[in-house]
Amino acid sequence: MAAARKARRWRRWLLWLPLCFVLATILQVLLLRWIPPLTSAFMVERRISALLAREPDFHLHYQWRAWSRISPNLPISLVAAEDQKFPFHHGFDFDAINKAMEYNGRGRRIRGASTISQQVAKNLFLWSGRSYLRKGLEAWYTVLIEALWPKRRILEVYANIAEFGDGVYGAEAAAQQFFKKPATRLSLSESARMAAVLPSPRRYSAGKPSSYVQRRANWIQRQVGHLGGVAYLTSPPP
Repeated sequence: MAAARKARRWRRWLLWLPLCFVLATILQVLLLRWIPPLTSAFMVERRISALLAREPDFHLHYQWRAWSRISPNLPISLVAAEDQKFPFHHGFDFDAINKAMEYNGRGRRIRGASTISQQVAKNLFLWSGRSYLRKGLEAWYTVLIEALWPKRRILEVYANIAEFGDGVYGAEAAAQQFFKKPATRLSLSESARMAAVLPSPRRYSAGKPSSYVQRRANWIQRQVGHLGGVAYLTSPPP
């Protein structure tokens, strides 16, 4: 009898676990709609890796800045570089996913198709690397973020937690580190250079751009012009 009761208790716990997970993650995302995150999962992971690798000179730079204290040149540059359908999709760009699957299926270098919303979900809550578990959690958090945050909040958080250099997270830290100015004063060319390094921020530098970074930054500036500039982020859906 005691064993049967114990087994029933375990079954009840197992039934409650998914509901507890759903409620906890909803609360987690909902609170961050208004509260600036103190850190992110990627920042914690980088700190741990620096400790394990015994990197005494490593310093993590992160300063939250509200939307009004970030130059409008940066959000539109991020959208132009990373996710041009950002104002209109609901977290997933299925056309880009299909194209990436076709490209990767031909055996070429793996191409991603993550939206800005997916990158916020991954950087803020999860860990680096590739696994079905992480992709599943990323999709779940993306759905929550899109459901509970306005688009401007998603982009505000992304501009603040994206890694623009080794240990340099967010618009303010990057602006100070690379251009010796606050994020409010970033020019379009500087913003484009910051967006250009995002695929590999520890390999490329926005402050001392390689020819590749400069070419990509020039392309991003042209894309900003094609999109219609800053007004693109406030335009109604087509």
